[in-house]
Amino acid sequence: MPARIPNAVGADAVLDMICEGTNVIIPTANGEPVTVVDAIQRHAASLRRVRIHQVFCLREWDYFTEAPADQLRHVSYFISAPLRPHLAAGSIDLVPTDLSAMPALMSALPGSILAAAASPPDESGYVSLGVGANYAAPLLSRIPVFLEINEQMPRTRGSHRIHLSQVAGWCSADYPLVTVDPTAPTQVDEAIAALVVERIADRSTLQIGVGSVPDAIAARLSGHADLGIHTELFSDGLHSLITSGAATGAFKRTGRGVAVATDAVGSQAMLDFLNGTQAVEFWAVGDTNAFATIASEPNFVAINATMQVDLLGQCASETLGTHYISGSGGQSDFMNAARYSDGGQSFMVTHATANTPNGPVSRIVSELTPGAVVTTRKNSVDKIVTEFGVAELQGRTIHERAAALIAIAHPDHRDALHADAQRLGYIG
Repeated sequence: MPARIPNAVGADAVLDMICEGTNVIIPTANGEPVTVVDAIQRHAASLRRVRIHQVFCLREWDYFTEAPADQLRHVSYFISAPLRPHLAAGSIDLVPTDLSAMPALMSALPGSILAAAASPPDESGYVSLGVGANYAAPLLSRIPVFLEINEQMPRTRGSHRIHLSQVAGWCSADYPLVTVDPTAPTQVDEAIAALVVERIADRSTLQIGVGSVPDAIAARLSGHADLGIHTELFSDGLHSLITSGAATGAFKRTGRGVAVATDAVGSQAMLDFLNGTQAVEFWAVGDTNAFATIASEPNFVAINATMQVDLLGQCASETLGTHYISGSGGQSDFMNAARYSDGGQSFMVTHATANTPNGPVSRIVSELTPGAVVTTRKNSVDKIVTEFGVAELQGRTIHERAAALIAIAHPDHRDALHADAQRLGYIG
């Protein structure tokens, strides 16, 4: 006999699963079940010491500021734009971590439940977590699950499916997902992209982040052949590589013939493409970001962005001084593992300068701003790229590293950097 599927309930039914001290785990980005979170925050006054745990929140919620901390509080593992003022105000919490560690961290939370958005069921009663697997996928069989079935969530392939008979409860919803359209690349973005793309061979497997520089890189790769995709966040740029025929995955060792990701954020056109496609699979982050998997893939290319680089090659990619802008994500997972790939390489991209109210400042600095967080350590960094060139750091002495980084800084800042390098003893 087929397994019995429970009837749909209202979103408020999730409150029957919440008691004092419950840890509510919410998936990343569009995996957030909006009607369920709204039900929880509307009843915040009746809650005690409930925590909502999430990476990469896309929406602003009233409970960030209105709910007392002993009732309902948000715990983030990656600071996105809506969370920045609340972290600065102290009304939410941040747990620093690499994304690959998230399944273990979430599994260790006592008294936890998973509340997630999901796709409509197929004819057999299976739903997918849509545009995200990440740390939620491995929790599907470990803790109680309450689902919001959103009619507009793409049904996707991967390791993030569950049968409705296995959930504690589910409700229905119908609302559009948050979309992020690609931004037009600037001349600086294009210059950086050109320097990266000329160093990528056909049949390479790619991890590319999101943003104008990654999109510019992806656009320039459209003439390549048989590229593979094994990434953390699937984006419009990677979508274009598949539709152009440049990314076939034919020579990948893991997930051959498909693009592998753990999350997706992008335009409505990209979301429409993901709905039902056979070309993309969503895997748990413990699989996508696994050191052994990345390192075993020949010619693996990791491309990430940073905000500040010192003359040793340390990269501060999540804070400006002590002010958090984002989080570690999987940057160090990929940057470290890519250099162990046969023919692998990694690129850290950044504009040479940043605009401030006091004028442009160099992103290549002699010393990181006090309080800045090192996201990717100097030993893991391979190539730093600005619009002025590529600094290759692996196997280089401190003197050679400093000289190479000064050479790709903006010309207006090179003399000062050279003087600082001498003062610090990096250059004789």
